[in-house]
Amino acid sequence: MPGDLRARALHVLQSVFGYPAFRGEQADIIALIAGGGDALVLMPTGGGKSLCYQIPSLLREGCGVVISPLIALMQDQVDALAELGVRAAFLNSTQSFDEMLAVERALRRGELDLLYVAPERLLTPRCLEMLDGVPIALFAIDEAHCVSQWGHDFRPEYIRLSVLHERYPQVPRIALTATADFQTRDEIVHRLQLDGARQFISSFDRPNIRYQIVEKENVRRQLLDFIRNEHRGDAGIVYCLSRKKVEETAAFLNESGIAALAYHAGMDSGTRSAHQARFLREDGIVMVATIAFGMGIDKPDVRFVAHLDLPKSIEGYYQETGRAGRDGLPADAWMAYGLQDVVQQRRMIEESDADITFKRMQSARLDAMLGLCETIGCRRVHLLDYFGQASTACGNCDTCLAPPQSFDATEEVQKLLSTIYRTGQRFGAVHVLEVLRGSDSDKVRQWGHDKLSTYGIGSDKPEPEWRAILRQAIALGLVEIDHDNYGSLRLPEGARAVLRGERRVAMRHYQKPQKQRRPAARASGFAEIELSAPQQALFEKLRWWRVETARSHNVPAYVIFHDATLREIARAMPVTIDELRQVSGVGEKKLETYGEQLIALVSGEA
Repeated sequence: MPGDLRARALHVLQSVFGYPAFRGEQADIIALIAGGGDALVLMPTGGGKSLCYQIPSLLREGCGVVISPLIALMQDQVDALAELGVRAAFLNSTQSFDEMLAVERALRRGELDLLYVAPERLLTPRCLEMLDGVPIALFAIDEAHCVSQWGHDFRPEYIRLSVLHERYPQVPRIALTATADFQTRDEIVHRLQLDGARQFISSFDRPNIRYQIVEKENVRRQLLDFIRNEHRGDAGIVYCLSRKKVEETAAFLNESGIAALAYHAGMDSGTRSAHQARFLREDGIVMVATIAFGMGIDKPDVRFVAHLDLPKSIEGYYQETGRAGRDGLPADAWMAYGLQDVVQQRRMIEESDADITFKRMQSARLDAMLGLCETIGCRRVHLLDYFGQASTACGNCDTCLAPPQSFDATEEVQKLLSTIYRTGQRFGAVHVLEVLRGSDSDKVRQWGHDKLSTYGIGSDKPEPEWRAILRQAIALGLVEIDHDNYGSLRLPEGARAVLRGERRVAMRHYQKPQKQRRPAARASGFAEIELSAPQQALFEKLRWWRVETARSHNVPAYVIFHDATLREIARAMPVTIDELRQVSGVGEKKLETYGEQLIALVSGEA
């Protein structure tokens, strides 16, 4: 980056956004885009992706055009930029015709630094013709993984965004995402015609997030214990697979004294919008949702993300858990997982209308997700390895903090496989386990399975332990589920070697689910600002001030200041404007707007 451009970029970072220095590869990315180059940027949620196009938009002539699928969040993004003194607007289907005209006039008059546009709106002849007549600083394609037809967030409009290269070949483009495996990266490059773009792949690690996967038992009670013990009063997101489960879980939490809202695609748009607005603007709300909620959620103080059902892939899990702890403060990714999750996900793949290639890809991604759940090693190492990043044990996941015990499960698996074989590979998990454990049920007697040689050979173990063994056997590919035959269990070719004693099988020891509290230890690579009692009191005072200020401005609280900034103010206790200017996250516009109020609060004069 030329010296003068580097100095200008750093000045914008400090004076507008209030940050003292660039992080990671931000400076190189900004240099490339500001200089007219193209880039593909993979950076974890909360890693500062938006600065990579916002600062070049302020450095280059014209208006930066940001293509984003997140219509519900555009208003908040524009409000946040307005608080910083940046001239921003959006165009999407929520606006009236007069509102849209006002934005178009501002763009033509050169009064905008950034314009957020939904892909559907961008691709209309009216919008493209308007852009033809104005100087464009750059195109930023946010959530670029939406271009992948293999992905869970596929948006067909994204495929047509190749028109940007064809129509505006001299305008730099930057595609950004937090989630993309090797195949998705290739698809982004191909479909967006970014063959000459430089790729920036940051670390996928989020050291402030603690990963925990527990054995599913009474899942709502487990969730309630987790929230009460570790996150009482915190904002969080709970993901469920079905709409019915979303509504029932939200109702259960409310009845248990936890402020919770529901969100799914079956609700009317007005209710969904109202619930999302409350979640973004109020503190301590738990949103219970299907994955229809949350892509690109910009709320920095989500302290936990919980999954009550198994995600379909590691990509989905990584993106959804990445909505926690965007402010860099401690957060939890908690999931309850059981045998029925495996059965359900396999059935969904088999019963889908997709072609065989897509089904195989989905099965491979599910296998990788099961591997993460069943690993006896560090979860973070397993997770990062999936994205091609080597790492060492993190000390901040459940398997590091309480290492699971493994055992030679060959004999147990042989008993299980033999029972499946001798019952004719025609029965589901419940019946097979009843035969294995010697249950005196009507169905077992009806089929004469109480006479089998395998009847009762597993009576030494309780049902939950056998269910854990069966689940792991499915994850290892030693048992398959035949969804064409009512979910019966069958033996694949790989089971033969185990039955013959030619292959040994190691598994995790079953552990009965227990109430757990947050351990005191944190990751060695993570540092949190510790506050004294007086500083903590000031922090709470600042948070209340922020709530009232945000309400008067009609914006979410985090648009005023992030928790991390308020914590730093409470720690530093600045008593002059110059001292306040040194706090990360306090730019010149916010200093001008809120400086005197903050000094008064710190000094005890307010």
